Amino acid sequence: MAAAQGRLSDGAGGMDEAKDTEKDRREADTAPLPFRAAVDALKAARLRPQIEVEPTPPPKRLAPYTYALEAAVVDGDQDLADGRLVMLHDPAGHDAWQGTFRLVTLVRAELESEMAADPLLPEVCWSWLTGALQTRGLTYGEPSGTVTRASSHHFGGLSARPAASQIEIRASWTPREGLGGVPDTAAHLASWCDLLAQVAGLPPAGPGDASVVTLPQRRGPQSR
Repeated sequence: MAAAQGRLSDGAGGMDEAKDTEKDRREADTAPLPFRAAVDALKAARLRPQIEVEPTPPPKRLAPYTYALEAAVVDGDQDLADGRLVMLHDPAGHDAWQGTFRLVTLVRAELESEMAADPLLPEVCWSWLTGALQTRGLTYGEPSGTVTRASSHHFGGLSARPAASQIEIRASWTPREGLGGVPDTAAHLASWCDLLAQVAGLPPAGPGDASVVTLPQRRGPQSR
C-alpha cells in the first residue's frame, strides 16, 4: 500500500499524527452505536486478495463522525488502481443525504490513450459503480458524482516519456439503513472493491459479477 498511501493519505506524520490517533480512539469509544457497528462491519469484511485495504485519517469537517479506508489493487509489487472510501455519519440526519449515513469515494487508474478517447467512457465508468451496487442487491439513494479523464503529454527533457491518460471517479451515495439504523457497510465496501477491480481491469470475481462491463485496453500496471 506504500504507493497508495503516498497519494491519498492526509496524515502529517510524527507527533501530531500520534496525537490525532489517540483522539480518534477516544472519539470512537463515545461514538453512537450505529456508527460503531458500521465501522466494525467494515473492519470485518472479507475482500478479494488482490485488493489491499487499510484505514486512513478521515476528513473531520464533513460530518460529526467519519471513518475512511484507502485501497490499492495490487499485482505483485505493482498498483493497478487505487482509491479511498469515506463513511460519514450524522445522527441528526442530513437533508441532502436523505439519511444519517453517506459514502464518498475516489477511484482512479491509468488508461490507454485510445480508450480514454472513447466518448462513451464516462457513462461506462458510472455504470460500473451502479452495477456493482445492484449486483450485490444493495439499495441506496441520492447518488451523485463525476467521471474525469485526463491526458498528460511530456515535452523537453521529459519528451521520452509516453503520453499517459487517467480515469478518475468521484461519487457519493446514501446506503439504506437496516436494523438499528445500521447500513450493510461490509456489502457496500465489497461493491466498492468490485468497482476498483473493474477499473483495474481484473476479471469478475465470480459468476454473479459477470454482468458488469469490463474495461479493455487499460494501461499497464504502475510500479509501487
